[in-house]
Amino acid sequence: MKSFSKMAWPYAAWLGAFVVAPMLLILLYAFTKQGNDVLTLNFTLDNFAKFFSDSIFPVVLWRSLTIAFYTTIICILIGYPVAYIVAQMSEKKQAFFILLITLPMWINMLIRTYAWKGLLSYFDFDATFKVMVGMVYNFLPFMILQIHTSLSKLDRNLITAAQDLGANNVQTFLRVTLPLSIPGVISGITLVFLPAVSSFFIPKLLGGGEYVLIGNLVENYFISVGNWNYGSAISLIMALVIILSMFVTKKLDKKVGGEE
Repeated sequence: MKSFSKMAWPYAAWLGAFVVAPMLLILLYAFTKQGNDVLTLNFTLDNFAKFFSDSIFPVVLWRSLTIAFYTTIICILIGYPVAYIVAQMSEKKQAFFILLITLPMWINMLIRTYAWKGLLSYFDFDATFKVMVGMVYNFLPFMILQIHTSLSKLDRNLITAAQDLGANNVQTFLRVTLPLSIPGVISGITLVFLPAVSSFFIPKLLGGGEYVLIGNLVENYFISVGNWNYGSAISLIMALVIILSMFVTKKLDKKVGGEE
């Protein structure tokens, strides 16, 4: 067993270099002033105070949470029926349709978003609608796949038993199928809401610079303004929001699992 544990060292080193170290740097920049060097660090909370004192930034944060919420709801409304229909098919047909659903994901997300930019340029839609279309298109497959996984693993004997006890199709769906597929829905919410709330290139490309989300602020302060300290503070705030969202969805998942 010890010999196998040594094989984990390269992965630990990779995580340390490309995940832990950057996060520590973000944490350091967030709590220090701009223009410090390594030997003279001046710690401060001004970066966080600036975020909450300026009326613009909380509005942008709320806008990011709102569009991520609506994106998630639309993905559920579209993704659940699609996943349900596919799950009722034979295994060969399921494999074919899942391939069709995942096929666009083989292409880089940036390229797909550029394609939508070209298509939507022919229509006089507002920036919010264009960004919403890009969000739903890019994140919908994640919702479908998670719900389909739950539905495909559903014990068909439970549905047969419900029908034998006199339940019609609607009652069977509401009392058996839907409750047992909730874990898939919660997993889909996690995979859609979290990347949607922090997305930056979708609103940048499809919004035409008119629709700014929190991800665009982070990018702007790191690349354009060069204020890494404030950009790190915003990143840290977003990280806390994402961790809180994951905590809530995990609690819901455990609650649903316990009730089942």
